[in-house]
Amino acid sequence: MPRFHATAALLLVLSLFVWAGLVAGISFLEAPLKFTAPGITVPLGLGIGRIVFSALNKLELLLAAVAVVSGFYLRVPAHIGAMLGIVSGVLLLQTLWLLPALDVRALALLAGHPAPPNSLHKVYIGLEVVKLLTLLLTGSWAFRWALQAARGQTLNRRAQQLA
Repeated sequence: MPRFHATAALLLVLSLFVWAGLVAGISFLEAPLKFTAPGITVPLGLGIGRIVFSALNKLELLLAAVAVVSGFYLRVPAHIGAMLGIVSGVLLLQTLWLLPALDVRALALLAGHPAPPNSLHKVYIGLEVVKLLTLLLTGSWAFRWALQAARGQTLNRRAQQLA
């Protein structure tokens, strides 16, 4: 595997697994635990959550761009490309619709105007589960594919040297 291809494969795999780690750590660990800390009120937790999820979303967009560009450059197999499309689609849905809608609700609560109950948080959590599982599966497939490509290139180079 040429050096630049190896770098792109490393970027693809790292971006997927770092992204998965961020989603797991923030969405499934930090967010629910924040409200169990002593002295954290709902308004304080919402204020912290808005900042944290805004930063997470920016990092996710960067990591998605790195993964997709690396995937295009490497011409990954169709199943990996499809999964990159799915996870990117979930992220865009969250970025363009869910996060703004949840932010409006948080701002209303912070201003003392409780919003009527809805299922936006449940939809967001469901999409986070889909995103995390997709990232882990895609990262595993990309890693396996990159290893096979590297081994195949090494075997081809050795065969050429022996001939």
